Amino acid sequence: MTQSKLSAIALVVLCGARVGVCQAGAQDNEKLNSALKKLDAFITQTMAQTKVPGLAVAVVYGDKTVFARGYGVRKVGEPAKVDADTVFEIASVSKPISSTIMASLVGTGDVSWDDKIAKLDPEFALSDKSATAEVTVRDLFSHRSGLPTGGGDVLEDLGYSRPDILHQLRYVPLVGPMGKTYHYSNFGLTEAAIAAVKKTGKTWEEIANERLYSRIGMTSTSSRFSDYENRPDKAALHVLWDGEYRNWFVREADSEAPAGGVNSNVRDLAKWISLQLNDGRFDGKQVVDAKALAETHKAQICSSVAGPVAMDQCPGNHFYGLGWNVNKTEDGKLQLGHSGAFLLGTSTAVYMIPEEHIGIVVLVNGTPTGVPETVCLTFFDYFRSGEAKRNYMSLAGPVFQGMWKENQDFAKDYSKMEAPKQPAAAKDLSSYAGTYVSQFYGALQIEVKGDRLVMRLPPRDSHHELTHWDGDTFTYYFASENTEIARRGVTFLDGGKKVLVENLALENDGIFTKVN
Repeated sequence: MTQSKLSAIALVVLCGARVGVCQAGAQDNEKLNSALKKLDAFITQTMAQTKVPGLAVAVVYGDKTVFARGYGVRKVGEPAKVDADTVFEIASVSKPISSTIMASLVGTGDVSWDDKIAKLDPEFALSDKSATAEVTVRDLFSHRSGLPTGGGDVLEDLGYSRPDILHQLRYVPLVGPMGKTYHYSNFGLTEAAIAAVKKTGKTWEEIANERLYSRIGMTSTSSRFSDYENRPDKAALHVLWDGEYRNWFVREADSEAPAGGVNSNVRDLAKWISLQLNDGRFDGKQVVDAKALAETHKAQICSSVAGPVAMDQCPGNHFYGLGWNVNKTEDGKLQLGHSGAFLLGTSTAVYMIPEEHIGIVVLVNGTPTGVPETVCLTFFDYFRSGEAKRNYMSLAGPVFQGMWKENQDFAKDYSKMEAPKQPAAAKDLSSYAGTYVSQFYGALQIEVKGDRLVMRLPPRDSHHELTHWDGDTFTYYFASENTEIARRGVTFLDGGKKVLVENLALENDGIFTKVN
């Protein structure tokens, strides 16, 4: 289960969960303060129940940050506390930030939402020539290019660079007609952002800082992992394992920076929310063109089904805009939101109701279980109705648990299986040795080291010892954002002429052919 699948499915479920809100009308300070007091107590209660290590939250009303606070610790086993300045990796909340940066470029005429990628980046290709010629910035930012959910994500797991991953997307079969079906693609959106800035001669990371971060004082925000790593006040990642949160992994998302590589704190993100709520203005200045920004808030594709469907027939009225999930409250007001999730240890969410000038962002340094979404939606209930209308955690929990199970089930986890009592013997190990090639993944090496086989995976030549399981099947441990921690299977086929690496079959067939 990829991080992008996790975010995409969770958003559809949770954005549609708010069925009990009532008409709020004009909110006065008393009602706002009451909601904030309830929010503080609810967060404390939720953290105690879920045991998440740390959480940060900010609420924006009008053009003011009215609440910014941290809870818990930055890293388990250490005393440093989370505060409003603690920097988190925000995962897919990067997407609406990147659409804001794109809106700045659109507003100044540097690019159009409807520019064709073939014009901006002639070297980019999809697997279909017609789609390659017609796909636009708008298509990629709204996940309607036809690329499958998660296309390219496993290449990122292996350590391929951004240019290499974007090049390899030409070998990923499209799963729907371009422009007509929704499939959540980190690297599709990344390509749109990279293509849009090519003619500037600057990197996306430079443009992000110039067009947004530096303009509104987001001094602790970056699209570079190295900046996060160098922050003294940062939240570590924590994976939920056997009921406990553990700091085991580092997640470097530079290759998909526009889609998932932003790091920030709630104090900075509150400034960005204020910009959104005030039509591109911040501190009295027009930072982003209002019309270009408003376009990001408009529904572009039905996101609740995988097949083509008319916008007026979209089940549940769940839509995706340009980097935003676009929905409505029960009383018909626009509600924008997005979640972010790294299975290796972070979960985030942002929600806004522009008409009511209210927005909230929640960052958690733990495996996604629905906590950020629950806090956001419960606060909206407090703000609009004075009380919580739903137990959102009871809705979110099973969804995330189901997605964890799907992630675990896409390939066998041999560590959870009983080994054969009388396994068939392997062939002579030297018969398996050689170079095996996949058009999509590149070349892997199988070597004999003593009494073991060693597999070296591209592109970093990473070393993995293979343990015999049964016949021509061996196993190895692999941990990543998209495959979690598990013992996976490696099976030699056709008398050793091919090898199947099961966990790489997530978005390709995972088969490598022996060339020597």
